[in-house]
Amino acid sequence: MKDSDRYVKIVEWSEEDKCYVGSCPGLAYAGCHGDNEQEVFIELCHIVDEILQLYKQDGKPLPPSTSGRDYANRMQNVA
Repeated sequence: MKDSDRYVKIVEWSEEDKCYVGSCPGLAYAGCHGDNEQEVFIELCHIVDEILQLYKQDGKPLPPSTSGRDYANRMQNVA
């Protein structure tokens, strides 16, 4: 398992932007965007890997993991 697997990655359609927007709560809220959902997810995964690599290079501790926190089910209660 890679360190990036410990972080939730979300790709959603933005009506405002008219494109898919990718984010990683707790790590990268402004991730990436594009017209293809799968391509945005792939790009987001690369961005998360790069962010974590920078944390390690700078000797900083990684942010708390966000996977396994059941974001999808908690978000249903918000909508």
